[in-house]
Amino acid sequence: MTCCLIAAEFFEESILGNTILFSLDLFGTAVFAISGVLVASRRKMDLFGALVLACVTAIGGGTIRDMALGASPVFWVENGLYLWVILIASLSSVLLLNNFPTPPRWLLPVADAIGMAVFMAIGAEKALQYGAPMIVAVTMGVITACGGGMIRDVLANQVPLVLQREVYATACIVGGLVWVAALFLEFSATLATSACIFTALIIRLVAIRYHLSLPKLAKNRQ
Repeated sequence: MTCCLIAAEFFEESILGNTILFSLDLFGTAVFAISGVLVASRRKMDLFGALVLACVTAIGGGTIRDMALGASPVFWVENGLYLWVILIASLSSVLLLNNFPTPPRWLLPVADAIGMAVFMAIGAEKALQYGAPMIVAVTMGVITACGGGMIRDVLANQVPLVLQREVYATACIVGGLVWVAALFLEFSATLATSACIFTALIIRLVAIRYHLSLPKLAKNRQ
């Protein structure tokens, strides 16, 4: 019952709140597209390869989420603006890389962290709108945030970032838990979303800055 009441509040959000959420979604799409281009640049791919990685990074996780939730049509099919954002962000990144062929090493993880935090909140909220329980909503948020990056890394022939020791999915989960707590404490949806994004982003940036990581599995000593 509580989940239903919380979900109903999302449909009562003001036009301004929905506009901010949509703007954040487009921003996250652009940032993830840029991170895809940066990976393609490191792997010395051509323009088509860069566009492919940009697309799968930006919309891969959201596509998996919508298919799991039964949301039809998938968000980028319903609104082609997402594809335009990817195209513009990708081509702009390629042009900049031509002038600055060696981007700073911190640029990719920071750009990826911003997109991750935004998509975590977007995915969780959409799942809640479709009536998913809180635990499923948080899981959908993690899939939205991490799914595209995992596909990107596999296509780039490297171990997905989320499967290494990096504090990545963990940051998403903590952000999701803060989001759940904020909603149960009856904070507004906008404030809960902001808390989720801020928490996940700060954890990820701190992990990048201080090289924090989860422990590796112990090797078999036999």
